[in-house]
Amino acid sequence: MDDVRLNEALEGYHIDELSVGMTAVFAKTITEADIVLFAGTSGDMNPIHVNDAYAKETRFKGRIAHGFLTGSLISTTLGMKLPGPGCIYVKQSMNFRAPVRPGDTVEARVTVTDIDLETRRITLDTVASVGDTVVIDGDAVMIVPKRR
Repeated sequence: MDDVRLNEALEGYHIDELSVGMTAVFAKTITEADIVLFAGTSGDMNPIHVNDAYAKETRFKGRIAHGFLTGSLISTTLGMKLPGPGCIYVKQSMNFRAPVRPGDTVEARVTVTDIDLETRRITLDTVASVGDTVVIDGDAVMIVPKRR
């Protein structure tokens, strides 16, 4: 891959290319391995995530994925799709609405709601869903690069 094509692959949108209403989506099925690896990486070994016997006795009646594992799919959508590589994550709010279980397919959707050309900051609505159920909602602020 030549340098020009490599740079294109490593760059997302520039601030002047964005408009309110632009949307991007990323979907992933959460596996047992994802949960175990996230527990190991984060150190969050809460038994609601890793212990079947314990989790069956909770209000969830079974194991659930870490909220931030699910939230990381929003981060993936922002960092890899919209606005994409080169952006800087400044702020994220997340409201955890429903559990995600092993085997659930989570769809993360981000939508541009505001653009400040002077500061190169954009605000995006962020939602993660399993089917018709919203599992996380909130918003994010990103700094987006200008053209070189």
